[in-house]
Amino acid sequence: MTLASVPRYDPDAIPAVGDHAVVVGASVAGMVAARVLDDAFDRVTVLDRDPLPDDASARRGVPQSRQPHVLLEAGRATLEDLFPGYGEMLVESGGLMLDWTTDLTYYQQGGVLATGPQPKVLYSASRPLFEHAIRQRLAARDGITFRGETQFVDYLADGTNDVAGVEIREGDGTESLRADLVVDATGRTSSTPSWLEAHGYDAPPVDELTVDVAYTTAVVERPPDDRRAYFVPPSPQQPRGGGVFPVEGDRWLVMLQGVHGDDPPTDIDALREFARTLPIDDFAELLETRPVVGDIAHYPFPSNRRRRYEALDEFPDGLVVLGDAVASFNPVYGQGMSVACLEAVLLGHALADGTDDLPRRFFDSASDVVDVAWLLATTADLAFDDTEGSRSLPTRLFDRYASRVVDTAHEDGEVSSTYGRVLSMEVPPTALLRPGVAVRVLRP
Repeated sequence: MTLASVPRYDPDAIPAVGDHAVVVGASVAGMVAARVLDDAFDRVTVLDRDPLPDDASARRGVPQSRQPHVLLEAGRATLEDLFPGYGEMLVESGGLMLDWTTDLTYYQQGGVLATGPQPKVLYSASRPLFEHAIRQRLAARDGITFRGETQFVDYLADGTNDVAGVEIREGDGTESLRADLVVDATGRTSSTPSWLEAHGYDAPPVDELTVDVAYTTAVVERPPDDRRAYFVPPSPQQPRGGGVFPVEGDRWLVMLQGVHGDDPPTDIDALREFARTLPIDDFAELLETRPVVGDIAHYPFPSNRRRRYEALDEFPDGLVVLGDAVASFNPVYGQGMSVACLEAVLLGHALADGTDDLPRRFFDSASDVVDVAWLLATTADLAFDDTEGSRSLPTRLFDRYASRVVDTAHEDGEVSSTYGRVLSMEVPPTALLRPGVAVRVLRP
């Protein structure tokens, strides 16, 4: 399920279903969920263990916040529905609105993808600015309360082992916070699976694909009128890659990455040497000619991980899980924020039909979104010989066909455009099989 197949969000279609909802985690996933819950509940409380800044400062609890982030089309369009004018606010705060077809040089599999026939919006900003713009819009809503520096301790269970709220800690004191619905948006470290087992439920089955990718990002000064962006995903032929994205404050984020233990260094001189091994010269050129600002950030990512809540026969009422707490993907593909936005919309559609059997209905629909992101991420990661995982016949066939797609996209703007729309989760991967694309890809 992608942007094209998820019904547009309509706040008027959501009835009032309860008094109070609690969201644990003020991540992008948590905040977009809170926006939807605000249409269904009288009050929504968003909790986070970090202090929640009034500006676009990085939070300690978001270790990847200093790495580049882009907002794919699925996330961009959904955020505009949830927060009309979000893109304009982001740009006014210093973010950039790029044209995917002209501002971004996308190098993959031995060549640069051709320019597509139509402009395609791509927002580029730091992760803290993306979060700050959402937090500002959300905080302006009367029914929303943020509580930073608040530690989640446990779920409150009623007599039937359903979830009836959360126990929290602020400073030295604890508090029981009752709620009609709790949303777990705490990310990969979610404690929900262990809580389920402790209360007589099964933990969700887990799919995991180890890729052992690491990222190192340097910040360099950028001329105000220079909007260049570069993206080189790693491949079996070229296992080192990276991205360069312009962000607020007249800066570029220059990120380099390696897979399966080939970690990019954190020393600037060694990082420049690493950049010289990439197939295009622009990374090394920026690191060698532009002033480096601040510290270098390093972030390891061990594996794609998916918790299959949709496979459980029993699950407590009063609780749903979304975002990275359900599935987290190799960050190179930039899917996390967009998946979270689409999941929030699906949560809204589930609430439109009331709260009966809400978790099962939500997990079933959300799994269709995760399926698409998981296919794109894991198919690419399985192309590396060192990636351990089963390569089914459909996966091998899709990988071979996708390789033909990329080769064709070097010269064919129509194929390049469709490929970009698939990567942006705007249309499903099956769009690459449509006759108008397939005939171009498969011709001798």
